[in-house]
Amino acid sequence: MNILSIQSHVAYGHVGNASAVFPMQRLGVEVWPIHTVQFSNHTGYGAWRGRVFDGAAIADLVEGIAERGVLPECDGVLSGYIGSAEIGEAILGAVARVRAANAAALYCCDPVIGDVGRGVFVRPGVPEFMRDRALPAADLITPNLFELQFLSGRACGSLAEAKRAVAALQAQGPGVVLVTSLHTAETPADAVDLLAAEGGQFWRVRTPRLSLDINGAGDASAALFLVHHARTRSAAEALGATAASIYGLLRRTAEAGSREILTVAAQDEFVAPSRVFPIEAV
Repeated sequence: MNILSIQSHVAYGHVGNASAVFPMQRLGVEVWPIHTVQFSNHTGYGAWRGRVFDGAAIADLVEGIAERGVLPECDGVLSGYIGSAEIGEAILGAVARVRAANAAALYCCDPVIGDVGRGVFVRPGVPEFMRDRALPAADLITPNLFELQFLSGRACGSLAEAKRAVAALQAQGPGVVLVTSLHTAETPADAVDLLAAEGGQFWRVRTPRLSLDINGAGDASAALFLVHHARTRSAAEALGATAASIYGLLRRTAEAGSREILTVAAQDEFVAPSRVFPIEAV
């Protein structure tokens, strides 16, 4: 399997491609990474160095890959954090080129916009691009709770409301949705829910809530979910595998007291998770 992954990258730590590429490689996937930004570290530190690339730079790299004659071998495109709507348009251009070469290729969009408690943390124009342009183009989308509410324009205080919000997203294009961090009135205080939807059905996995404030888990989740869904064509199976691996990764990170997610040290969790959780139809 070959995946074109277009998103941010950091030299130190693990967010964006630095969080998504290695888990896919550990699962035996060839990854073609293109970076939308190159930073020294993630912005949660409050200070960083580096630059945001423009759409022309992204398109140029895609053209170079196309010149190798390998786009028919690309099985999917993964996108995450983008620095501007212009970069987003370049990503959609890449998706169109891949689909023209391989009609079976999947586009998985991790619509990075913001988070509960932080609000929107991307540049102006990006949230609207995700809602109006990326969402309709995607086959799979992996929002967190904040992004689900923004993209759908609906509150998600209960599981029923969350399901209606997910269905609203599906009505706009993506047949498969993974909500990576869901907490509703039905979720215990010591737990976190992940919710997946496909073909009019919904499944939930509930994992223990861990005490840590970390970046990059959503990026790894989207990557794992894309690979598992591409292999199984089952949102339920992809949900179960992704939830188990991410919980193991975060548990190892919490136990180490690390500020950076332990993508390398906990790599066995990607192929043989230390704990699995029930997949509930809801």
